[in-house]
Amino acid sequence: MPRSLIAWLQVTPLSLILMGFLVAPIIMIVIVSFWGATEFSIYPAFQFDNYEFLFGSPVTYKVFLATFKYALITWAFTLVIGFTVAYFLAFHIRSQPIQIALFLLCTIPFWTSNIIRMISWIPFLGRNGIANQTLISWGVIDAPLDWLLYSDFSVILAFVHLYTLFMVVPIFNTMMRIDKSLLEAARDGGASGFQTLRHVIIPLTKPGIMIGTIFVVTLVMGDFITVRFMSGSQKANVGRLISNDIALLQYPSAAATAVVLLCTVLIVIAILMRFVNIRKEL
Repeated sequence: MPRSLIAWLQVTPLSLILMGFLVAPIIMIVIVSFWGATEFSIYPAFQFDNYEFLFGSPVTYKVFLATFKYALITWAFTLVIGFTVAYFLAFHIRSQPIQIALFLLCTIPFWTSNIIRMISWIPFLGRNGIANQTLISWGVIDAPLDWLLYSDFSVILAFVHLYTLFMVVPIFNTMMRIDKSLLEAARDGGASGFQTLRHVIIPLTKPGIMIGTIFVVTLVMGDFITVRFMSGSQKANVGRLISNDIALLQYPSAAATAVVLLCTVLIVIAILMRFVNIRKEL
């Protein structure tokens, strides 16, 4: 049997799975986005009403701007925290068993549901929560802080808590592949710790940073449940627009918003991939 035929036979099962569970649903969403809808029914059609309404509404641009704001701020915090944790594990922990133990310790919170970990912040940040009561008992504040919960602060805090590990893992994986002799050569050449970090470690860690960035940005832009609960339904992002349309049985409108969101995320990923060759890391 020719090798080319064997290769096609090997890739066929995975291709069928991807076609059935990834490509086909996306195609269906695109088709439904052109359908029409009334208050009581959905009818097949080929029209641009959903997209015209979407791009003609100022609310759309405000919501997309809020989504980008959440993604950018969350990315910045997760990058700083993820890089610091990965750097500590990769270069300051010499024992491999301890490295593994500390890395697993970072993953323990992720053994529970995202919703449970997110909701656990609500009693902590509330007016009568642990954070406000502690600050009052220490004399830092005289009255409870209202902005700790149901605000942009609580939304971003939950995002950072939920998605930091997605930044830690690829950066740590990339740092572990760095040849330690390069760091020794930099020190022998008279480079300071900051110079070694800037000119050696960060450039070699770029693939991991880009992979973590793709994970965090795409997850935040597609999330809707976190914004809903942590903002007390006072804030909105694109995911919430889609969720609201589905709740109102406006599936064509939801599909159109989903298509625009998907295209936006793909454009962001394409821009990120131009900065570094991620294929080498994968």
